[in-house]
Amino acid sequence: MRQQAVICAFSLAILPLQAIAQSSVTLTGRLDAGVSFVSNQGGGKNTILDTGDNVPNLLFFKGSEDLGGGTKAVFELVSQLNLANGTTVPSGNSLFGRQAYVGLKNDRYGSFTMGNQYEFMHDSLLFGGFDSALTYGGFYTFRQGPFAALGVPNNPTGSSDFDRVAGLSRVTNSVRYKSPDLSGFSFGMLYGFGGTAGDFSANSTESVGANYSIGALSLGAAYTDERYEQLNNGHDSIRNWGLGASYQIDQTTLNLLYTNTKNTLTGATVDVVQGGANCFVTPFVTIGASYEYMRGNDVLNNNYAHQATVVAQYWLSKKTNVYVQGVYQYANGDGGNATAWINGLYGREAASSTHSQTIARVGMATRF
Repeated sequence: MRQQAVICAFSLAILPLQAIAQSSVTLTGRLDAGVSFVSNQGGGKNTILDTGDNVPNLLFFKGSEDLGGGTKAVFELVSQLNLANGTTVPSGNSLFGRQAYVGLKNDRYGSFTMGNQYEFMHDSLLFGGFDSALTYGGFYTFRQGPFAALGVPNNPTGSSDFDRVAGLSRVTNSVRYKSPDLSGFSFGMLYGFGGTAGDFSANSTESVGANYSIGALSLGAAYTDERYEQLNNGHDSIRNWGLGASYQIDQTTLNLLYTNTKNTLTGATVDVVQGGANCFVTPFVTIGASYEYMRGNDVLNNNYAHQATVVAQYWLSKKTNVYVQGVYQYANGDGGNATAWINGLYGREAASSTHSQTIARVGMATRF
């Protein structure tokens, strides 16, 4: 009896250890800081310490528990930081404001998650590798320009990251399904609940995306429609859709992206076309260059912007790089008074006072 009792006690003691062995929690992150010179910011030159440009400053807490049969319970909590002062982004009280979700993942059937999450303009088009900003251009390469009248609610400028590819906007109160890889093809769907009693569609969000890869070629498509309380009491929206492609040729990756953004209340619309290339000229040095053209419709006075980005990166290791970057934007429109405004420059007088704006930057980024 005593031997059986000892065996039973030992079995009970190791059960928590077995549970722990089947679970995992990891902490990872990305950090970037550098000095940027701005040619014209509200009418004057400016030199700033800017962080989170080459890569966003993010802390990831990821966890999973093996439930058996190829199914895992998963969660992810993501915080974004301003390295200049240590506060969370976008506000000082937005801990885990970047993402926060829990759900199930199955190797055969895909994943189902619930919480505050990315939609598929970000997931399918950025992570698909179709935007120059992902691998070399950084935050300055995402979209903005003379389009403040687009009027995206809850936006620091009214048009920063207006096509959502950067992930500046997440979807709260959302449920999301992502398929497994099906011979190179994958797809996903998201729905964000508006939470308005008696009106299921008000303030809600729908998003879908799909990706396909075969050999050196990758393709992607996405659609997101988010209704805002500020737009017709939650019945009008900022609607986005986009297409992307990339192709690998030896040590060079080519990318092409198209997005369309529309305010369904005002009819204001912006089309974007971007093309770029990134090349490993040596095992430690990459050079990337991209061009994008953004054009608004007549509701936005046919304002337009040309933007070019060039970045040279030296990789100190697989996870750490130093870089130099140049960004130039020229803007104009029917009224003749449209001024340039590169994404990532915020504040009352962040836009240029003229048709052009240039940023020169030296920085360092690391991942852990």
